[in-house]
Amino acid sequence: MDSYEEKALRELKLWQIKMTKRPSLAGRMTKPVQTKINGLIPDVLQHTITFGVKNMVKAVLYGSDFMAKKSALRAASLEEREKLVAEKLAFYKKAAATTGAGTGAGGIILGLADFPLLLGLKIKFLFDAALIYGYDVNDFQERLYILYLFELTFSSQERRCEVFKVLLNWNKNLKNCPPTMETFDWRSFQQEYRDYIDIAKLLQLVPGIGAVVGALANYKLVDKLGETAKNGYRMRLFS
Repeated sequence: MDSYEEKALRELKLWQIKMTKRPSLAGRMTKPVQTKINGLIPDVLQHTITFGVKNMVKAVLYGSDFMAKKSALRAASLEEREKLVAEKLAFYKKAAATTGAGTGAGGIILGLADFPLLLGLKIKFLFDAALIYGYDVNDFQERLYILYLFELTFSSQERRCEVFKVLLNWNKNLKNCPPTMETFDWRSFQQEYRDYIDIAKLLQLVPGIGAVVGALANYKLVDKLGETAKNGYRMRLFS
C-alpha cells in the first residue's frame, strides 16, 4: 500500500465513523420542523419534486437515460482514479451552481425547474465516478449501488445509518436488495431526499436572494455527494 492509499484509508475510516453516528438531539428535533416546512411548500412544488425523484429512480434502475457510453476504467492506481473523480466533481459543482443561480434568479417558476436539473447532474456524476473507479454501470447491481450512494448522501442520520450498513457489506447484502424497480421503496427514498433539501430549496424561491442561495446550495449538495461517492467506492476497493 503506497502513501496515497494509506492516506485514503485513514480518511475512509473517519468517514465511516461519521456515517455510523447516532442521530443527534438536533437531528431528532428536525423532523417536526421539517413537517411544518413541508406544509408551507406549494402543492405544485411538492408534486414536481416527487415526480422528478420518482422518474430519476426509474432512470437509475433501468438505465434508460444514463446507460454508459464509455467503458469502465480498468487499469489505474487509486490516486489516478481520484484525480479524475476530482476533475469530474469540479465540473459538476460548477454546473450545479450555475443552474441554481439561473433558476433561483427566476423566482418560483424557474425554481421549479431546478429540481430535475440538479437530480440529473447528481446522477450523471455518480455514473461517471463509478466508471472511473472501474465499475460497469450497465450492470443493474452497479446502478443499484449508485442509488444507495445517493440515498446515503441525502437522508436523515437515522436512515443514513441503515443505508450505510447495506453498503458496508455490499456483496453479502446484495441478495436482500430489491431485484426490480417494483420492489424498491422509492417512496421512502424520495421523501428522505425532499426533507433533506427542502429548506435550501424553499429559500431559493425567495426573490432577491434566490440566485445566491441556489448557487451555494447546489454547489454544496454536489460536493457532499462527491465525498460520499469517493468513500463509498474506496470502501469496496479496500474490502
